Amino acid sequence: MTDAPVLLIDRDPDDAFVTLTMNRPDKLNALDLELLDAIDTAVRDAQKDPDIRAIILTGAGRAFTTGFDLVSDDFEMDTEAWRADMSANCDRLRAIWNSEVPVIAAVNGFALAGGLELMMCCDLALAAEDAMLGEPEVRHASGPPSLMMPWTVPIRHVRWLMYTGDMIDGREAERIHLVNRAVPGDQLMDEARRLARKLSRIPGPAIKFAKASINHQQETAGLTSSWLYNVEAISSLHASPHGREWMRKMRDEPLKDVLAEREAPFRDLD
Repeated sequence: MTDAPVLLIDRDPDDAFVTLTMNRPDKLNALDLELLDAIDTAVRDAQKDPDIRAIILTGAGRAFTTGFDLVSDDFEMDTEAWRADMSANCDRLRAIWNSEVPVIAAVNGFALAGGLELMMCCDLALAAEDAMLGEPEVRHASGPPSLMMPWTVPIRHVRWLMYTGDMIDGREAERIHLVNRAVPGDQLMDEARRLARKLSRIPGPAIKFAKASINHQQETAGLTSSWLYNVEAISSLHASPHGREWMRKMRDEPLKDVLAEREAPFRDLD
């Protein structure tokens, strides 16, 4: 008996798009190296295929993805090691942001931390109304690898989400423009496929060059510089005494106990 693939690839029989489903439902699709590499390979392969003009990215089970897998490795590292780790993750996220084929995130549940960054690097995003999105990692002295949120929503909302670690549902995510649209959960994939069909029927070069211009605008405004600065800042945070303390807890204690301890001070405030 073979293990199930960590990424399911489903090519639409009628239109020029493919659906990629992150398939670690028992881990809430936490992003380990195998899954990250599988997504990276699938997106790069899609760009080489002239018969694919749109990609849907979603998750199996109860989550889009809860972010980077916190139990697959020892993350009590020094600044240099964190810089290398975060830079590699930024490269993977940037490949999605830079893909010539547009990527639609279909957020079916939790999209947290690095998972939210993954969603924001997609060109478009639909979310189930009851999906939960946020950057809760700030509560254990951590931060996102790519700093995509300031390029996605107004800065007041960026500060709120990144300072508090609050999670918001799909409806609120739509209101603040974190996603394009929130829909009932049972309609999410139908709406994602409808959007993918629309994109797949537009001449490929039209979206390719429109995206190139939009990305260039963000580059000119400083996206790359902001990402590089964030890598340095969050690497220093992770290697700080507070950061090391939390990473040590995640290494030595059950993750559910660490998360319960993390959330305890906020139970009467959320």
